[in-house]
Amino acid sequence: MKLVFATANKNKIREVSEVLGDSFEIIPAAEAGVTEEVPETGDTVYANSIQKAEYIHAKTGLDCFADDTGLEVEILGGAPGVKTARYAGEPQDSGRNMDKLLREMARRQYEASIMRKMGLKTPHATRRARFHTCITVIIGGVRHFFEGIMEGKIALERSGRGGFGYDPVFMPDGCDGLTAAELTPEHKNAISHRGKAVRAMVDFLKKQ
Repeated sequence: MKLVFATANKNKIREVSEVLGDSFEIIPAAEAGVTEEVPETGDTVYANSIQKAEYIHAKTGLDCFADDTGLEVEILGGAPGVKTARYAGEPQDSGRNMDKLLREMARRQYEASIMRKMGLKTPHATRRARFHTCITVIIGGVRHFFEGIMEGKIALERSGRGGFGYDPVFMPDGCDGLTAAELTPEHKNAISHRGKAVRAMVDFLKKQ
């Protein structure tokens, strides 16, 4: 089965292709004739995945899918969320995004500690976080939705050279304190938010 993937991110294409296997042929948006940046102006990752998939389908008329992912950090009230990819502004830059994330978390933790010293009640700040991926698939003009979540926490500093995005600062639960950037690609795909969503999509497509 051929599917147009609404992304130009080579890391995403590689990661998703590894999960999908040989039964599916992934066609990057540019190879399907969509060379402009696909819009994503929704206020949730769910809305963004729909917007991107519908844009590709309208442009190509082909079966397609789009994903959108948000990093939701507890101490930041769920931020960066839908702004994950551009948390530090334009142009997109993973290094600057991670720097801002660690800086903002340190600031919130410091503010909370000062409030407690002043006798004010405030919850103890944690480093809990999760990645949330939503996928919209359009097959024969009909939309279908899938999602995946990976729970974990934010490290104090970057570690590891694998993965992409925020992987060097995200420590998935059950991985002995390793960041996602320190896991093998196979291990990461087995537990990741995107891997879970893609496998749910594959299970659905194989039944069509």
